[in-house]
Amino acid sequence: MIRNILTAVILTVCLSVQGQESKKWTLEECVQYAIENNISIQQSELDILDAKAGKKTALGNFLPNATGTVNHAWNNGLTRDPITGVNANVTQMNTSVGANARIDLFTGLNNRRQMQRAELSIISNQYQLDDMKDNISLNVASAFLQILFNVENLKVLKYQKEISKQEISRTNELIASGTIPQGDIYEVEATLASQEQQIVIAENDIRLSKINLAQILLITDYENFDVSFDDIEITEAPEVLSAKPKEIYDVALDTRYSIKIQETQLDIAKKNYFIAKSGYSPTLSAFYSFDTRASDRPTLDSNTGQPLDAAPIFDQFSRNKGHTYGFTLSVPIFSRFRNNVNVQRNKLSMQRAQLDYEQTKIDLESNVNQAYNDAKGALKAYHAAEKTAHARSEAFKYAEGRHEVGVINSFEYQQIKQQMEAAESQVIRAKYDYIFKLKILEFYFGIPIAKTTN
Repeated sequence: MIRNILTAVILTVCLSVQGQESKKWTLEECVQYAIENNISIQQSELDILDAKAGKKTALGNFLPNATGTVNHAWNNGLTRDPITGVNANVTQMNTSVGANARIDLFTGLNNRRQMQRAELSIISNQYQLDDMKDNISLNVASAFLQILFNVENLKVLKYQKEISKQEISRTNELIASGTIPQGDIYEVEATLASQEQQIVIAENDIRLSKINLAQILLITDYENFDVSFDDIEITEAPEVLSAKPKEIYDVALDTRYSIKIQETQLDIAKKNYFIAKSGYSPTLSAFYSFDTRASDRPTLDSNTGQPLDAAPIFDQFSRNKGHTYGFTLSVPIFSRFRNNVNVQRNKLSMQRAQLDYEQTKIDLESNVNQAYNDAKGALKAYHAAEKTAHARSEAFKYAEGRHEVGVINSFEYQQIKQQMEAAESQVIRAKYDYIFKLKILEFYFGIPIAKTTN
């Protein structure tokens, strides 16, 4: 029985480990995971909660401010009785109860503008969060594609290594038949050794690029972390490349969060300016207060002036209560230039925000045109690299035949072979350079880096 249980546990653990090792992350999964676990995003979400708390504070400005007080004290020595008004050298106990309320009726529209600014602050923080998510998505895509590039590069190097091994066999046969001299084998062997060294470097590059992506995702299990390439495809004629840069820019103006952030920052600066100007306006408020008191000392008869027995405490509270209410009008006359300077500073901040907004639009248009030209150029470079690689491959096949019959020596043959290998490597670089630059252009066109549930 125990043996069966142990076997089941070991099998479960093995299956669990195997499942972890076989897990391969797609680009979409990487982006989603990064957005859900990134610390900067979590901090930005806290900023939104803080902005919402600020809105609650602004809402409270429309409500009355009410406080209640209870005071209980003992007086010893010469004391003025708060009820009789007589000074006496006594020990007495007094209790007072009060309440007051105040509400602003008019503050020069300051409260309304404070509320509008608080709402804009929430919107701005949400835009900043969304912009951060986009930037993280780009970083993840860049790190993901770097892994793919390194993997493809390793495949090419291994293929080239196999060709070199076959070349060594053919070279030995030619040497044995006397077609070429013995020294020709050394060049082929040197090429094979160089390729083996490049393979070691390429394998290390893959490990480092996977670690880099795992660190972006805050994953520490580097050994079992791997990616899937199934969701990466080459799009030869995407919709975004058929559009004009002006069309992409117009879409970016409506969708890019960097523009929306500057728009809301400008609106906030305008609100701050008008809030500062409200300092010139008079304010009107209403107030109400209530108070009552009681004491353990006897009171005086209003007719005879003789002390009476102390009334019950609740009767004293009822008899001694009082109400005060009214309005307060405050008119600013001279604030030692404080209001004037505050308005000037906020006006300057508003002008800066306007300039920042205009500069952001200029930068966006420049970035869109740059991304468009980069993507177009990268696609052309990719096609050119493919043509070059095909031509180099045909040249290599032709050189193989000439080398076997001794028309060209091993050095010339290796030169042609290395040119073919360089062309194949360039195809890989051009391919992933195009994919990434296309992703950036699609980003400005409102197409997400990868589909996520957010």
